[in-house]
Amino acid sequence: MKVLVVDDDRLVLSSLKTILEADGDIEAVALGSGRQALEQYDAIGPDVLLMDIRMEGMTGLEVAETLLKRRPEAKILFLTTFSDGEYIAKALELGAKGYLLKQDFESIVPAVKTVFHGQNVFGDGIVTRASARRREGPDLAAFGLSGREAEVVGGVAEGLSNREIAEKLFLSEGTVRNYISAVLEKLGLRDRTQLAVFYYKHL
Repeated sequence: MKVLVVDDDRLVLSSLKTILEADGDIEAVALGSGRQALEQYDAIGPDVLLMDIRMEGMTGLEVAETLLKRRPEAKILFLTTFSDGEYIAKALELGAKGYLLKQDFESIVPAVKTVFHGQNVFGDGIVTRASARRREGPDLAAFGLSGREAEVVGGVAEGLSNREIAEKLFLSEGTVRNYISAVLEKLGLRDRTQLAVFYYKHL
């Protein structure tokens, strides 16, 4: 597997390359700017792009927006120190496959492999933020959602499958599917990605 790593902090970039290549199954190509990533992406042909969000010159979000228009199949995993809801929402809206906090360094290799296999990934810090927010109460009541519907939306935002949400909330998969369909209709949204974006925008 080939991973393109992009970060404007040289020490972080070097550390990420070391962590990835220590796995043995990953070849890591390191670049120090978003502009370089755009210019060299096609030539490098990475399976996964692991990228910081805040960078000098061109942010990771700007890179993702430009790249995904050209290469909609690109698998982008953001790695950042910021768990801001707006960043998360924008990353998902653009089509990124995941969002990790740099503090979750032990999760980096498993997350890259998960994204490589076509699944979405949210780091522990992101999940903790979402879970904490859900515990504050029926945050989405103003949008006409019940407490249970809000819990299901939170599970979707964490990247959980219908089966995982069902197990967590002690529901059947069919009930979870019905909840999601009802919520999408209430909010006028198209799919799970839009639902996750909606959730993080209102954290």
